[in-house]
Amino acid sequence: MVKSVLVCIMLTCVLQCFAADTIVVHKDSRLNVLTAKQAEINKSKVRLTPNGQYKGFRLLIAVTNNRDEANTAKASILQAFPAVKAYLSYLSPYFKVKVGNFTSREDAENFKTELAKIYDGGIYIVEDIIEYEQPKEDTIHTGI
Repeated sequence: MVKSVLVCIMLTCVLQCFAADTIVVHKDSRLNVLTAKQAEINKSKVRLTPNGQYKGFRLLIAVTNNRDEANTAKASILQAFPAVKAYLSYLSPYFKVKVGNFTSREDAENFKTELAKIYDGGIYIVEDIIEYEQPKEDTIHTGI
């Protein structure tokens, strides 16, 4: 019992010592700018693969072992949406047709809704390496 009383007294003293001290931090306001800049860099780096390509999303519209069917699907998409890129790939024994370069799933879902209005096949959102050019960032003058 004596030990528990002593422990309680010691804990109370320690807590009072820490509670009584006030720490004031003076920091340079330029640190906020640098922190925000590093956060932006970190967000963009998360989207990169180890070899510098961007991870994103595409719409998979056709998987077939018939080259003519794959080319027809790609042509119909390009005819309906000339500004959107379509990709034909072959991984034995299938041809795959993918559409778009979307940086977010939400963008892919929005385009999927538009595409579903004219394309009656199955449309699936898949993660893929996309063509993407990161916008040029303005350099922040920090005065350092």
